[in-house]
Amino acid sequence: MKSLFLATAAVAAFAAAPALAQDGVGSIGVTYANTEVDFAGLTAEGEGVAVDAGFAVPVAGDWTVTLDGAFAYNLDGAANQDDTNVNGRVHASRNFGDVRVGAFAGGAEVGDEQLWSFGAEAQTRLNKTTLTGSVAYETIEGADADIWSVGADAAYFITPKFRVNGGLGWSTVDAGGLDTDGYAANVGGEYQFADTGISLTAGYTHAEFEDFDLQADTVMVGLRFSFGGDLQTRERAGADLGRTVAGIGALAGAL
Repeated sequence: MKSLFLATAAVAAFAAAPALAQDGVGSIGVTYANTEVDFAGLTAEGEGVAVDAGFAVPVAGDWTVTLDGAFAYNLDGAANQDDTNVNGRVHASRNFGDVRVGAFAGGAEVGDEQLWSFGAEAQTRLNKTTLTGSVAYETIEGADADIWSVGADAAYFITPKFRVNGGLGWSTVDAGGLDTDGYAANVGGEYQFADTGISLTAGYTHAEFEDFDLQADTVMVGLRFSFGGDLQTRERAGADLGRTVAGIGALAGAL
């Protein structure tokens, strides 16, 4: 965990420090999540909290660097286990008018192992609507695992300070000869209070692995502080790419 955290922090500091104070757009938030899991007819419930941050900095012309990461804590963990999880990503993207195209790389903890993620993403802006799609390849350090994921997200801004969104994701996992597919669907929203950078967030995610008779339903609520503009400005600057990125985390994170 320390190696990934330090690496992410170092990349963030060196890439963003020269421009963040003047040109950065982003947010930091805290989220509470409650998850109900159904495994072959057996049910369980868990709770967790997470602190996450994401910001975008223009670096040259139409190019932008986006950094995002999160620190999560499991409120129901056993006394002898590590209840923390950390993840982070770096995105490089370019605007072509109302279209943003980019790539990302990052990592996350999976138990005692490290998961590495690489992918591409594209986003288009249509008046009050933002459509995002991404594809990712992931592998687990020290394990024979290949994971491919695709994801899509649609965000609609009722006002520049009020967003509703919905997304779909699919992952296929090949780990040591074990093949399975997973699916996720989510809806959510964010409302920013007038004349402040503070907003309320809420969301719901349903995820399942079809070969294991495993399903999970997660409800999330949180508070977020934005800097550099309203919600629509934040997303169009590229600061919310971490919210829409494809990956097994959309499934495993709910569990």
